Amino acid sequence: MSPSSYSTARHLRILLVGTFLSRLYTCILIVLSASFLPLFDSSPTILLGNSWQSSFLRWDAFYFTHIAENGYVYEHEWAFFPGIPLLMRFASQFLTGLTVHGDVSSDLTTSLEWTMLLQGGALAALACDSTRTLYHLSLHHLGSPSLAFVSAALSLLPSSPAALRFAAYTEPIFTFMSYRGMLYCTRSQWLFASACFAFASVCRSNGVMLSGFIVWGMLVEPFLNGQYEKLSFTHILYTILLTALPILPFIYHNYMAYLAFCSTTAQPAEWCTRRFPSIYAHVQDKYWNVGFLRYWTFQQLPNFIISLPVLLIIYIFAFNYFSALPTVLTSFPLLSHTRAPKPKPRSPFLSSRLLPHVLYATLLTLILTFSAHTQIALRTLPAVPVTYWSAAWLLLERPMLGKAWVAWSMVWGSLSAVLWGVFLPPA
Repeated sequence: MSPSSYSTARHLRILLVGTFLSRLYTCILIVLSASFLPLFDSSPTILLGNSWQSSFLRWDAFYFTHIAENGYVYEHEWAFFPGIPLLMRFASQFLTGLTVHGDVSSDLTTSLEWTMLLQGGALAALACDSTRTLYHLSLHHLGSPSLAFVSAALSLLPSSPAALRFAAYTEPIFTFMSYRGMLYCTRSQWLFASACFAFASVCRSNGVMLSGFIVWGMLVEPFLNGQYEKLSFTHILYTILLTALPILPFIYHNYMAYLAFCSTTAQPAEWCTRRFPSIYAHVQDKYWNVGFLRYWTFQQLPNFIISLPVLLIIYIFAFNYFSALPTVLTSFPLLSHTRAPKPKPRSPFLSSRLLPHVLYATLLTLILTFSAHTQIALRTLPAVPVTYWSAAWLLLERPMLGKAWVAWSMVWGSLSAVLWGVFLPPA
């Protein structure tokens, strides 16, 4: 075994142990908090009793579990995509098949069904090995086993460990499928990449943005590299088809809502008559008041403050990267002849391979800052590799800032797990 292969194998073993320990720590912290501290909202214990499984039932998990059991009943539930409810249902059926239950009352049956659904969702989340997938992705883009290891290790300190490591939430599946699709892109396995991105889109609406990696890898990058033979009509058509695949779940979700609310009722819903009838846009506007600068109120200042570290690290890294963009672009043959001669070897964090990732991270961060409930950045941006590449970059080139960010991640991650346990925001 070569030294590099031995190093990679050792890193992967350490990350596997680290993943187990981080999940165990999060689980213990949440269960203890839920067991010994007063709950802000007692709904989970009313529904499931005082069992430790009730700590799974928080915030959006109510919606996911209800959809998994009953389908889409209420209009506002259409803000949530069907990926996680479907996984919860399938996983719970598997768990139910392993367990034999006698005759029980209807109340206990409901409690048991919800418990099995939540356990099924948690089992699906447990199966997602995002950390080691991020290691392989980082190894390709950064070209250094040590930097890949640091980046992957930093992902064990997410800003929302409950949503990413513990509960039946969209984030574990979305993160894993996003990373996996990006990794397939590095290997030019475009069909697999598109399929992973499509599955991510079944879980979250922002999965449609992942189709940009297909466009970049199949069209933009060959064009910038002067590989015009790859840009045949057949290739372009294939690219369009693969790009459309991650967008289809969003279209299908809205189409099914249109059939339910607009085509079979005597009095169609208000949003049905819009030029682009989208129930997702409607419920985000009506029930969550999502829109440009709508969240920019004094009352939401605490949410901006707690989200600031994870937002700032993306903005700082993006500013550094785009400041060096003229140099970065010299890596592409199409642009190198119009630029200055190639400089000496530079930071791996200024590689042209990172360009689509930085564009994606910057766009998503801008949306979260100006047109969303900003605190969801705490559980959305961990699905973006640039978050951890930014942290690794800070540790390497701005050690004091990097250590401060790691300290914040450790403190806030633990605190957020306790807040989850006692059913307090942020969601």
